[in-house]
This record gives sequence, structure tokens and C-alpha cells, in this order.
Amino acid sequence: MVVKIGSRSLLAEPDRFARLAAQVAALRTDGRSVVLVSSGAIALGRERLGLDRRPKDMARLQAVAAAGQSRLVRAWEDAFEPHGVPAAQVLLTHADLGDRDRYLNARRALEALVELGAIPIINENDTVAVEEIKFGDNDQLAAMVATLVGADLLVLLTDVEGVLDHQGKRLPLVSEVDEVLAFLRAPTDDVGLGGMASKVEAARRATLRGVPVAIADARDPELLGKLLAGDDVGTLFLPKGAKLASRKHWIAYTLRPKGDVIVDAGAADALRGGKASLLPAGVLGVRGDFEPGDAVRLVSNEGLEIGRGLARYGTVDVARLAGAKSDQIDARLGRPGSGVIVHRDDLVVG
Repeated sequence: MVVKIGSRSLLAEPDRFARLAAQVAALRTDGRSVVLVSSGAIALGRERLGLDRRPKDMARLQAVAAAGQSRLVRAWEDAFEPHGVPAAQVLLTHADLGDRDRYLNARRALEALVELGAIPIINENDTVAVEEIKFGDNDQLAAMVATLVGADLLVLLTDVEGVLDHQGKRLPLVSEVDEVLAFLRAPTDDVGLGGMASKVEAARRATLRGVPVAIADARDPELLGKLLAGDDVGTLFLPKGAKLASRKHWIAYTLRPKGDVIVDAGAADALRGGKASLLPAGVLGVRGDFEPGDAVRLVSNEGLEIGRGLARYGTVDVARLAGAKSDQIDARLGRPGSGVIVHRDDLVVG
């Protein structure tokens, strides 16, 4: 199980650390493996440094995160100490998960920690991860971690019962994520980056990998046990259809596209069929700055995203090959070349 708790929920009451640690320790006693994704470094850093609001400039955000991260880990160590459970700090950046070798290394390290009886406490490395502070949040990190470790359940904790409809009633079960989008509201403070919209997006990403997701109430001191007992708590998002293979999920939802390849109508139809590679003849143009092996978006001439994949050529060569027939490829490149821009094995459509 991967359990994520955000700054707002974690710091709402002084005993939240201890209550969640007690639940996790009880699950371990029952033979469950648990990984925690914990926000809170910036919020605790603000408190430690006497700041009344979240800094806006990057250097101060990084400094505040550095000041708060040690306090965050110490709080978790203190919370797990009475249960005899060691807590292990794991700081990740998007680059750690965006590189396939580092992604697999992170998986092996987390597996080893669990085997050794420790609870991994994962957070973004906000002190150095400039892009994560500016654009990311730990709901998305939790979805990536759930797929990374092959979790059976992802739990996103919040300070409401679950996803609420317009009348404030909890939605117990969701099979189509789009059905709940109309109920989402933006966060009302600057303590965290997420909010319910971020949690729903994380649920969408995780369920595409076949991982069920529960958005549930951090205030309930018995929540995790109730979830595993099958009690009607929180909002449960169920996977639908065939799950994406691990590598394709990584391409679609972990990597960040470096550019766009615009394709014509015939190529768009062929790609949507799910069995075709993108060939130079179907390319109309290119945007961005990418190298071979980088992730790109495949976009129709109308601007609709068709899918994402790994480019076999960089920006300049894709531009040279746009519209080329197979017998024109070598001449356009000035060297022997492949007849594929994005291979179907490296492509995710939808």
C-alpha cells in the first residue's frame, strides 16, 4: 500500500503523525507492506524560520524546504519509534523517475527498504528540484510511486470524507474519472500545492496502471484498517479496462514531453488504431527542442494530442524527414537512417 498525506492534512492537528504511524504499524503487524509519501517540508520550514506565508521566489522556497525536511523526518522517526519501526528518508526528483535506469534503481532500493523492515518516507527533493516546486505536487508523486513499487492500493489522505458532490455528499465509488470533474474546487490556502483536483488526476493516472485509489479522511484514526476491511469509507476509484504496461505508463505519465510532432490525418488515424508506428511520410512538422530518446507528444494538424512516445530522431532530423518516403530518408539525412520516427513499442495512444 502507498499512503500519501499532504501538508494541510498532516499539520491540521498535532497528533496526526502519531495516529498515522500507529495505523501503519498495525498494518505491518498484519503482514502488509506500506510506503508513505509525505509532504510538509516547506510548511514546517516556514514555521521553523518564522515566515507567515509561503515564499514566492525559488531560492527562498528551496531554503525553507531544507530547513523543514529535517524536522519532517524527525517527526516521523518519533512517531514510529514507539512501535519499533525504523523510518527511512527517500528524497526524489522528477529526474530520478524520468531516467529509466534511475527509475529501476529507485524501485530496487524501495523494495530493499521494505524487505529490511523499514517504512520509506518519500518526499520530493524540494531543495534542488526547481521544476517540482514550481509545477509538481506530491499527489502526482504518489501516483508515480504506486506504479514504481507495484502497489495494490494507493490511498490519498485529505481532510474531507472523500470526493463530495454539489450537495456535499460523499461519492463512494467512481469508475469514470470524468464523472467527478464538475465537483472539484481549488484549494483555499497556501499550505499545500494540491487540492482535490490534483488527487483526482493522480487517481486517473494510477488506475490506468491497474492500481485502485482511495481518497479518504485523514481525520479517521482507523481509516486504513477500515479500507482493507472493505468498509464504505472514502471514495474508491476502480481501474477500468486493460492496464498499461509498466514501461508505457512510464512514457505516458512520468516522462515530460520535450516537444511536439505534428502528423497528418492519415497518420493520426493509423496511430489511433494502436498498431502503427509513426513514419516520416505522416509527419507535417515539429515543435520544441528534443533529442533521440526524449518523450514527445504526437499532435494532429488540428492541435489534438493523439499520444506520446519516444522519438528516434532529434528535432532537426524530424524536420528534415517530414513527409519523406522511405526511399528519400538517407538523402534527406545525409546518412543511412531508420524509417521510423516513433516506434509503436515506444508509443502510448489515447
